[in-house]
Amino acid sequence: MTTPRISVRRALLSVFYKDGIVELGQALAAQGAELLSTGGTMRALQDAGLEVTEVAEYTGFPEMMDGRVKTLHPMIHGGLLARRDDEGHLASMQEHGIGAIDMVVVNLYPFEETVAGGGSFDEIIEKIDIGGPSMLRSAAKNFSSVAVVCDTADYSQVILELQNGGTSLDLRQQLAAKVFARTGEYDSAIGRWFADQSGASLRYGENPHQQAGFYPDSQAVGLGSATVLEGGKALSYNNWLDLDGAVAAVNDLPSPSAVVVKHTNPCGAALSSDSPCDALERAWQGDPLSAFGSVVAVNGHFDLACAEFMGGPNKFVEVLAAPSFDDDAIEFLRNGPKWGKNLRIVQISDIGNKRNQLESRRVWGGNLVQGSDDISAFDAELKVAGQVALDPNLENDVRLAQVLVKHLKSNAICLVKDSMLVGAGAGQMSRVDSAEIAVKKAGDRAKGSVVGSDAFFPFPDGPQALADAGAIVIVQPGGSMRDDEVTAACDENKVCMVHTGTRHFKH
Repeated sequence: MTTPRISVRRALLSVFYKDGIVELGQALAAQGAELLSTGGTMRALQDAGLEVTEVAEYTGFPEMMDGRVKTLHPMIHGGLLARRDDEGHLASMQEHGIGAIDMVVVNLYPFEETVAGGGSFDEIIEKIDIGGPSMLRSAAKNFSSVAVVCDTADYSQVILELQNGGTSLDLRQQLAAKVFARTGEYDSAIGRWFADQSGASLRYGENPHQQAGFYPDSQAVGLGSATVLEGGKALSYNNWLDLDGAVAAVNDLPSPSAVVVKHTNPCGAALSSDSPCDALERAWQGDPLSAFGSVVAVNGHFDLACAEFMGGPNKFVEVLAAPSFDDDAIEFLRNGPKWGKNLRIVQISDIGNKRNQLESRRVWGGNLVQGSDDISAFDAELKVAGQVALDPNLENDVRLAQVLVKHLKSNAICLVKDSMLVGAGAGQMSRVDSAEIAVKKAGDRAKGSVVGSDAFFPFPDGPQALADAGAIVIVQPGGSMRDDEVTAACDENKVCMVHTGTRHFKH
């Protein structure tokens, strides 16, 4: 059954950019719609010979405070938000003399353009639109009954639907989605500008020719609650990215553990049954060459022993993070190694807590959003897929391997031995290439190692290369059409195959 179109009996038009607004107003008037408007929009419509009611006259409340308060009124928002199928809403409208508004046409004050054009502080503040986003969001929330238009590019489609009897539900829903995307983008731009005024901009982005900033959430958690302890250079964009990678990985591990990250990939990681210092030493030993100039996170108290190890010969790190630091550890690092005066020491009390947030990545023309990958292999059920049993003494290594591939760029393979990362291959187009890189990194330590893979093996070639290097356990999600073939190859090589059922791609 086709959903009936909704005719527009009353529309509110208030736009900064006047292109096409007269034509839209004429199309509305031709359908018998009452037009409400303000300021320059009202004058443009009246100059075109259209009958327009001023919002102040309609609400019975004068515009005030230099136009800051004009549409923020129950007569407006009640007319937008009232559900037409709710008897209680309709009764409230009748009781208070509120008329339904079936369409809102609003585009926002040019905040971004004013900032980009070098506007003064006061000019920029005055370009923060309040009434516009409020009307847009009210109308968009009630898209089942109200059409909301925030983009001049949509005027022609709206006019066409008006001429065909009214707006369709499909169009109203599309327009509502565009509104929430636009108001979100607008608010983000305002938030970034305010943060810039507070010194949140960074020296530069991934490269010197890119601008960048760090804008903590309003509820300070995780890196947003981090304290950069006194001294050292400011954190760069890449430092924040690597810090996020290091903290995310160490959060998935039992304490005490340490993770060493280079270009967002763990190059060293270790569990310890002894102390944070022991975990730190073993993590560094995983790949000392790559660890030079890295970012390091520890999920235990960073004491003087940790500092003395980090201040030893042939070591240099950009950032150290932990939930707490001894004062004498900080003093040693600042005054010991030559690079200590530039070291960023970051205290993050939330280390050890679940991430549990929406992850967002900007792409051209939009944002990709997903939930956090909060599943840790230390909580997963391990299922042996083949005929070779899992040695219980290797369970910790199996879990560590599957955690670490979650934090390596896909396709990812890692080798773990004696509770430490000994080899990693990441970001390759072929999984077998990642396996060969991990084996090369591990060298002789590949013999007797446990392998983690972030996704299934499509063919036996990867497991064969790992078995040839001396791996004795492979842990992976499973789910390939060739699982039986891959597992049979492992059985032939006396390699235990373990499935977790959970993929951990990281693009």
